[in-house]
Amino acid sequence: MTDAKMMTDAEPASQLGRLRAIMHRLRTPGGCPWDAEQTHESLIPNLIEEAYETVDAIQRADTADLREELGDLLLQVVFHSELAEETGTFTLDDVARGISDKLVRRHPHVFGASNAGDSDAVLRQWDAIKRGEKGDEEQPYLHGTGNGLPALLKAVKLQKKAAKVGFDWPDEAGVMDKLLEEVDELRAALQAGEAAAVAEEMGDLLFSLVNLSRFRKLDPEVLMAAANRKFETRFGVVERALKARGLTLEQATPEEMESEWTRTKGA
Repeated sequence: MTDAKMMTDAEPASQLGRLRAIMHRLRTPGGCPWDAEQTHESLIPNLIEEAYETVDAIQRADTADLREELGDLLLQVVFHSELAEETGTFTLDDVARGISDKLVRRHPHVFGASNAGDSDAVLRQWDAIKRGEKGDEEQPYLHGTGNGLPALLKAVKLQKKAAKVGFDWPDEAGVMDKLLEEVDELRAALQAGEAAAVAEEMGDLLFSLVNLSRFRKLDPEVLMAAANRKFETRFGVVERALKARGLTLEQATPEEMESEWTRTKGA
């Protein structure tokens, strides 16, 4: 495929092939110096960033931005596959074949003779098949759960997996009691001035908060992102209010900032 042909949009049915060809051209001699220098390791920040930007577009319900971000995320898959193909490790077709085979294998209630009447049954079946595939039957039940995930997301995965075998609170009241218990234990550690105990109890409190969000069917990452946005917005209002009074953030006293914060929160 020539460069001119590669850059046209004449064959929409072949856009994935076009993307692969463009990526290959960028990596070959005479292509892009930056792309040619990249490795699996150097691209890790890009992969993480694109995943989070895709999540942000979903949360903002911005479909135009979501389409663009999915493209950026797809590029990361194509880029890593191109790197692997250059070393003879695997290709993009191998990646697609692998996930297709996995989907068929883990949905025997759709592609086989198994029965799964609801979502819970599907998840239990999926987990059992996954453990068998990975040879984890002899490993601890939580072995490998959520590896590589941010801590909040891993906490959710651990709690959900433990709940599948019945290790869970019977109702939300138990979760709330545990949360208040952790607050009391943190308060006691703070009063005792025990740094290691304070750190441990703060972790326990966060874990209990994640548990409560799980019972409420809320994603703690989404909750934290919303809280971040709210803080950023309110702090911006405080900053503008202080500026209207002829004050910078550095010039304002803590009391003046707190006063504006309280006014903003009330509004």
